[in-house]
Amino acid sequence: MEMDSLPNGNSTTTSTTAPSTAPPSKLTQLTESLKLEHQFLRVPFEHYKKTIRANLRAVEKEVSSVISAVNDYADSDISNDDAVQRLTSLVSRLQGLKRKMEEERRTENLQAERCCARIDHLESPDAENLTGWANMRLKRILVDYMLRMSYYDTGLKLAESSNMLDLVDIDIYLEAKKVIDALQNMEIAPALAWCAENKSRLKKLKSKFEFQLRLQEYIELVRAENHMGAIAYARKYLAPWAAMHTKEMQQVFATVAFKGIPECSVYKAFFEPKQWDYLVEQFKQEFCRLYGMNPEPLLNIFLQAGLSSLKTPYPLLVNLLLTSLPLCLSLPLSHTQPVLFDTICVTVVKYFRTENERRWFLSLSRMISYILWWQITSKTESKEK
Repeated sequence: MEMDSLPNGNSTTTSTTAPSTAPPSKLTQLTESLKLEHQFLRVPFEHYKKTIRANLRAVEKEVSSVISAVNDYADSDISNDDAVQRLTSLVSRLQGLKRKMEEERRTENLQAERCCARIDHLESPDAENLTGWANMRLKRILVDYMLRMSYYDTGLKLAESSNMLDLVDIDIYLEAKKVIDALQNMEIAPALAWCAENKSRLKKLKSKFEFQLRLQEYIELVRAENHMGAIAYARKYLAPWAAMHTKEMQQVFATVAFKGIPECSVYKAFFEPKQWDYLVEQFKQEFCRLYGMNPEPLLNIFLQAGLSSLKTPYPLLVNLLLTSLPLCLSLPLSHTQPVLFDTICVTVVKYFRTENERRWFLSLSRMISYILWWQITSKTESKEK
């Protein structure tokens, strides 16, 4: 703390160095921007929960099977040697389950550490390392964009070189890559396996992705002119969806009769190759919804916000407040009172003689003629004098 000097110049000054803190405005902006990154914490947490649920189901299934087998052996009339052999087999199964659970526990610990690392990362920015933290955040956003755009190798190299593997979701995107590659190769089995693995959560989200996959399998049978197989497939896999998707199923079922008629464009569309591209895009959307990701990459969101901020009415530097800058011509106006702005527009429009000139002015929305505005202000100032 510093004491002000006395008028006669004789003073004693004591000073202590105050700890440097980041400007409040920067910290406020940082806090606001972090609201867009809810997926940074939610994605690893959702993956952690998914792993725990899968391990719990595996344990319950295996233990239930062992208990059922023990009860069957107890009620059956078998010799002691057979009983010992069967119990030994059950013990081996339990030992195998134990080894598997130890591996899964290590996986759970790694995922928990990843969640903790991200929390620590969000709590780390301060005045001293704000620039470094912002650079790391930029790299995270770039890696996320690369992974979403299927540049997996490039994203992995950037994450490894920046030592931030715990801050990105490479393993989750690699899980999606298997399904995407299969769909691009016109294979549905991996996508159906993914739906079965996440069936309960997809049901809560009211997803129709599995239904679209079933329809595509039906279409492939019709394409191969296996009509009896297509009908049997529809009875087995599409019948449960009939109540929710009646209209779509009616159209698809009609492809059996109208497949070979070129004029029937409604049914011909089901056999176009772009249907597989549609399935890929739909899977990406459902994948983002499942893990709570933003539907659009963060890089796009921040770029849009940055480009919009370039259109502010004030330049970045005060020294650039020149009358030659179009954005500075509106500085005397109140940006919080649009009614005043509209009044000025109506006043200026009166000075245009033809209708075309008025339309040209109004089409520019926020742009006002500097000459006309200068004339109006000059007249006003002369009247005041």
